[in-house]
Amino acid sequence: MSVASLRRAARESVAGLPREFWWLWTSTLVNRLGAFVATFMTLYLTVDRGYSASFAGLVVALHGLGGVVSSLVAGVMTDRLGRRPTMLAAQASTAFSVALLGFMEHPAAIAAVALLVGMTSNASRPAVQAMMADIVRPQDRVRAFALNYWAINLGFAVSATAAGFVAEYSYLAGFLGEAALTLLCAVLVYVKLPESRPERTAAEAAAAEPEIGLGTVLRDGRFMGVVGLSFLISLIFTQGSFGLPLAMGSGGFSAGDYGLVIAVNGVLIVLLQIPVTRFIEQGDPQKLLVVSALLAGYGFGLTAFAGSVWSLGLTVCVWTLAEIVNSPTQMGLVARLSPLHGRGRYQGMYTMSWAVAALVAPLMAGFMIDRWGAGWLWASVALLGTVAALGYWLLMRNLAQGEPAPPVASAPVAVAAVPAPAPAAVDL
Repeated sequence: MSVASLRRAARESVAGLPREFWWLWTSTLVNRLGAFVATFMTLYLTVDRGYSASFAGLVVALHGLGGVVSSLVAGVMTDRLGRRPTMLAAQASTAFSVALLGFMEHPAAIAAVALLVGMTSNASRPAVQAMMADIVRPQDRVRAFALNYWAINLGFAVSATAAGFVAEYSYLAGFLGEAALTLLCAVLVYVKLPESRPERTAAEAAAAEPEIGLGTVLRDGRFMGVVGLSFLISLIFTQGSFGLPLAMGSGGFSAGDYGLVIAVNGVLIVLLQIPVTRFIEQGDPQKLLVVSALLAGYGFGLTAFAGSVWSLGLTVCVWTLAEIVNSPTQMGLVARLSPLHGRGRYQGMYTMSWAVAALVAPLMAGFMIDRWGAGWLWASVALLGTVAALGYWLLMRNLAQGEPAPPVASAPVAVAAVPAPAPAAVDL
């Protein structure tokens, strides 16, 4: 491919998206550039502070529990208060709690503030995803979600490298650096992003259209099916952070070996996410989700037969390709199934599936490896991929491909193409 072709492809990948999207994209990148706590929490507690591995595990679990709790609360806030206020409150609270964590000395205080950090840092996600669905046309959403996911991984790749050097100098500097960048992210949102929550039209108000609550989401069978499949997919992908290092450690590999292997994931996403997205936009979502689930499950399943750093790296290539395809396609599906006036709650429920998986995955990996060995873990993950693929095929058999064009953000709009069933009474 010529340089001119590459330039043309790059222009086509970013063309047509509104300016507000790029400010939202920039805030995501800035936020991920400061991702210090989630990456170095375990090393900070065990190496720098001298706590036991069990205490570090407890703190990490509390951090994840905070994300589970805040997902639903933030989803309700996104619909009731608006996208912009929710993001501002979440990011300002995250900056404060992360800085506070760096000064905590007592174990109980560290655990309590870690729970708070988990709650605040996860609270902005439903609002970000709802705003993206508000301001981007349906035909551009998969590309927008892919670009945002690319920003997340690019920011994480840079921050993980830089934060490692910062940690050698001072962990407190890392905490304060993340707090400063998160606060900068809040400033960007305040200055550059207008509220995008759609207002109800006069006709909708006159018809006394019922409010959409969490009960509505729970009664939406197709959407909850997507949430359940998202949980299975999340269990698979999070084994890259939990099951893979445990298995490699028990197999005699070093921490440096794991660093080299997992680096393949970030590098491939940065290099391939945008080019592959052009193919994803033109593909059938059902087939893409089915194939990505199989690639994820069997990509990790192949780990059972990998005996060297290079062969492990090849397995990472397989499930990373699945991640590149699955993430924007699934987020596009979630946006498509979310009713216009309930996007925050729907996105909150979807976000919760990942947070719960982050709690279950390490328990699953540790139990299986300790009890039966790593081979059983990888066989189970392959089975999960097969089940998820079958689930996607069944769930999307009758889902129509078309969707009407969206209204301009913050203007009176009609209900989305796939509304949730109306509740009998107003709930959360």
